Amino acid sequence: MIETADEFVRLRNSSDPQECRRTAVEEAPAQVWMEVVDRYPEERVAVVQNKTVPLAVLEILIDDPDTRVRFMVAMKRKLSPDLLERLAHDVDESIRMRVAQHRNTSRETLESLRHDPWSEVRAAVDDRLGGTGSDLL
Repeated sequence: MIETADEFVRLRNSSDPQECRRTAVEEAPAQVWMEVVDRYPEERVAVVQNKTVPLAVLEILIDDPDTRVRFMVAMKRKLSPDLLERLAHDVDESIRMRVAQHRNTSRETLESLRHDPWSEVRAAVDDRLGGTGSDLL
């Protein structure tokens, strides 16, 4: 288990691939994740990439000013339909595209994306709903 924000950053910057891997797979207490987010903004993408990062941390990072962080959040399999709904309104089209493709996106959110300004997002929604959208029911 990763015990401190400083340990996380040290592991991330290690030349040892095994130590770097720990930042992607090991758990950490919620307060450690929040400390990394607060003290080391450049490590936010790495926080999102961790397989054990709690939804509560992802919920905070949905509003991150860095598009890369929000995109990585949109890639997480464990996102709830509510969090995906929030991301469906992102200013970045690549994030809205990821929401349109995400397996946990609700039918209601997909329906709202039918009117997206980007034609590629609309096409992805049409592919998912396939006329009736019966595969989502």
